[in-house]
Amino acid sequence: MTDIFFDIGIIIIVATILGYVGRLLKQPLIPLYILTGVIIGPIGLGWVNDLSVIKTLSEIGVAFLLFVVGLELNLNKLKDVGKVVTVGSIVQIVTMFLAGILVGYFTGFIGKELIYVGLIVSFSSTMVVIKMLADKNELDTLHGRLIIGILLMEDLFAIIALSSIQAMDNFSATIIAISFLKVIGLLLAAYIGGKYVFPFIFKFAARSQEILFLLSITTCFSFGMFSVAMDLSIAIGAFVAGVALANLPYNMEIESKVRSLRDFFSTLFFVSLGMELILASITSWILPLIMLTIVIIIFKPLLITTILSFFGYKKKTSFMTSTSLAQTSEFSLIIVAQGAIMGHLSADFLSMTTLLAVLTITATTYMIKFDNQIYDKSKNFLKFFENFSKVNQELIYIDENPAHKVILVGYNRMGYIIAKSLKKLKKDFLVLDFNPDLIKKLIRQKQACIYGDLGDVEILEKLKLEQVDMIISTIPDHSANKLLIEKVKRVNNQAIIIVTSINSEEALDLYDLGSDYVIIPHHLGGNHVAIMLEDISYDIDKLIQTKLTHIRELKERKEIHHPD
Repeated sequence: MTDIFFDIGIIIIVATILGYVGRLLKQPLIPLYILTGVIIGPIGLGWVNDLSVIKTLSEIGVAFLLFVVGLELNLNKLKDVGKVVTVGSIVQIVTMFLAGILVGYFTGFIGKELIYVGLIVSFSSTMVVIKMLADKNELDTLHGRLIIGILLMEDLFAIIALSSIQAMDNFSATIIAISFLKVIGLLLAAYIGGKYVFPFIFKFAARSQEILFLLSITTCFSFGMFSVAMDLSIAIGAFVAGVALANLPYNMEIESKVRSLRDFFSTLFFVSLGMELILASITSWILPLIMLTIVIIIFKPLLITTILSFFGYKKKTSFMTSTSLAQTSEFSLIIVAQGAIMGHLSADFLSMTTLLAVLTITATTYMIKFDNQIYDKSKNFLKFFENFSKVNQELIYIDENPAHKVILVGYNRMGYIIAKSLKKLKKDFLVLDFNPDLIKKLIRQKQACIYGDLGDVEILEKLKLEQVDMIISTIPDHSANKLLIEKVKRVNNQAIIIVTSINSEEALDLYDLGSDYVIIPHHLGGNHVAIMLEDISYDIDKLIQTKLTHIRELKERKEIHHPD
């Protein structure tokens, strides 16, 4: 027990020191956690050498992490991005699987190894991407919702793959069918529990914060044990347990309770990646490692960008989505570990997969952190992909001689409320948005609109900036808003410019550039509540009326954005 405590203590202390330094230097934390494992592990200083402890920590970490991932993923999010997630994800997974097999074949893999190579490159890391997007406050952006939908589809396919490899030794249609039925049975149990059982049980548990936390963890363990009893992975059960609780009204509260567990075990998981590296036989798999890294970091983003462009999404949305998914998944590591246990794979193959995960995850953290800068450098090259979406480039509804005096950039979320006010004021306004499905709905409503990206100079030239009185951007894209201010000031110095930012530092920069007002959502939300409290005071009738008005507006917005 003392040795385990010492090992965990070393891991946390060194990870904290490197993480602290990394935060001071404004570097992403995940590569530093992996570096911690390399430093203190067998190939480094050797402070932690007990591989059984490493393996146990990794398995526990993955189980809890996937529970939290499942808890944060709501199946209803698939509705937000429609068929691009369902159809596009299937095309992407199948294509990457075949690409992995092809690369594996030409780099010397044979037999069952080829199946595992295909699976390794097919899935992206939900845990890494969600954490990075949450840190950047981008989970609710258009590309954020696309990413979450694609990740959810990948995770569902990964669960099926993980259950199917156990039938690889005795391959038959019957065994594969049974594996599918087991996964479906587990998901069905989660659906029934989430809809009919857990709401009743958790309603009582929510009265006690301690019981709510314990019941949540109990659900995780219960599904994990049930999954093992069905000859499935503990990780599958933990993930499904999270999905089962995702739709509860106490979802946010449960998530806040287990967030500390997520942070703790995510640290252990990434540190364990670095500790499990074995570089003694690196020369034997250096070529496949390089080739697979290229497939994941270069080919996969190009594939996803092409698919999204085909469905009509602009180059910036496609770029932001695709570069965020350029890494292997925690499910890939679980699948390969399971393959090694079953004797399908060698220790060298496991080491190669671990290093592949380290390389691609590290690369992705920097790609996500500096995505705007990378996009600015490569946007001319990305114009090629818009050839696939010619139909959607013509999504526009404007009079021959437009008379709009207000331009509203970004209709979803905050923009919808602003649009309602503009209509009440009888202002003639034009909507600019880069969600093609949303623009199609506005065209049907005969609302003046144009499909495009605020950061696209050609789109800005179509907006007749010289004739407008006011421009409101609800898009918190700092570089795009800077471009907007620069263009407007050049042709129409009298126009009122209102833009949006996610933090005070960027907001001050936008003010210096000439913005008349900068919306910071969380500040604005606090001000709104303060004004509402002053207006309502202790008048319960006013509060009820405000509540009913809010509910009515929420229902109207739901019908606008999700009419089906």
